[in-house]
Amino acid sequence: MRICIITAGGAGMFCGSCMQDNTLVRSLRMAGADALLLPTYTPIRVDEDNASSGQVFMGGINVYLDSKLPGWKWLPDWCRSWLDRPGVVSFLSRFSGSTSAAQLGPLTVDLLKGIAGPQRREIEALVAYLAHELRPDAIILSNALISGIVPELRRHWHGQLACLLQGDDIFLKDLPEPWQSTAIQQITENCRHVDLFLAHSNYYSDHMSRLLQLPRPKFHLVPLAVQPPPELPATTTPHPADILHIGYFARICPEKGAFRFLDAAAELLPGNPAIRMSIAGFLPALHQKKFHQQFQQVARRSEQRLQWLGSPATREEKFQVLSQFDWLCVPTEYHEPKGLYVLEAALLGIPSLLPAHGAFPERLQMLQHGRTYDPRTPLADAIRTLPGKYSPQQQQTLAHHCLQNCSMTQAGLAVLRTLAAHTT
Repeated sequence: MRICIITAGGAGMFCGSCMQDNTLVRSLRMAGADALLLPTYTPIRVDEDNASSGQVFMGGINVYLDSKLPGWKWLPDWCRSWLDRPGVVSFLSRFSGSTSAAQLGPLTVDLLKGIAGPQRREIEALVAYLAHELRPDAIILSNALISGIVPELRRHWHGQLACLLQGDDIFLKDLPEPWQSTAIQQITENCRHVDLFLAHSNYYSDHMSRLLQLPRPKFHLVPLAVQPPPELPATTTPHPADILHIGYFARICPEKGAFRFLDAAAELLPGNPAIRMSIAGFLPALHQKKFHQQFQQVARRSEQRLQWLGSPATREEKFQVLSQFDWLCVPTEYHEPKGLYVLEAALLGIPSLLPAHGAFPERLQMLQHGRTYDPRTPLADAIRTLPGKYSPQQQQTLAHHCLQNCSMTQAGLAVLRTLAAHTT
């Protein structure tokens, strides 16, 4: 079975959805499928073997200029094609880190209009490649924001079409009106041509079914895919047994709860030598000034028991950071649809402290370890009530539960079974 997953590049940053798409393609290949990962807008950035094709469709620079400059779409190919080269797109996308979703309303709606919008040229090129060159048996869109291609795709290709929903609402929520309502309405219309929807949690299936007004029976649960952690060098300087190390590891932004974590550190660390806290993750330019200011203020008051561990560039570096923690804490403000970082910590036997919303209760129920707290209460209070470090036996049990339920082989087979069971 030939399966093409169409993903949206993260403009040079580590993106959880891109990483999961990349892992899913590798999982499908392990399960025997002929799977391809096709990036749109920008190349993807991952911390494992990159399974995506070298070609990028709907290059982000041309897509942006189509919407912003009247007449750009009419330029000849030789004026535009060089901007779609992966190296050029990657370089120029570095300067988009200060752009928030709130500024992208018109561009989002243009893309969702499909060939009725200014990106007709790019969409027709992608559809032609899919329908006449690649000719897959099934296509999976990695989010509904790519659905502008669907009506045109359906006119030329009649295979099985699925959409994996994994954070679309977070982007849509930040769009100002009237763009938000228009975008949701257009996604709903585009998705009427989709055969089935995939999600990584029951919470998100329920939520997106309501938000997009789509039939709940068309939603199907598929597991997240994780691979065993890399072998790490032995720790040479373990922290004392009587110090509890709480760590944050996710993108540094308000919606992930990074600044809420710093607020808790400001309350907990001064005068409390029994707790140490660290924060790590990709830091977008949009939040750098605020983060560094708040971090320095807390670090000075806490006698340096708050550490900034940076943004690891490789999978090995990521797990080296995670291995230092006794508990992972990512106090998201939004309702998390996946929680991949919870599983990555669990691979090392590290439990998580999480707000009791979104997919988090399902994640911890599956792992049978970890703790949730009421997000309406102070995070510092929840940290104070943690039971302490996990024993080696508890860590082994947690890692076993994670691999047992989220192995790459299982994830690939689950997607194949779901597609096979709903072939039209």
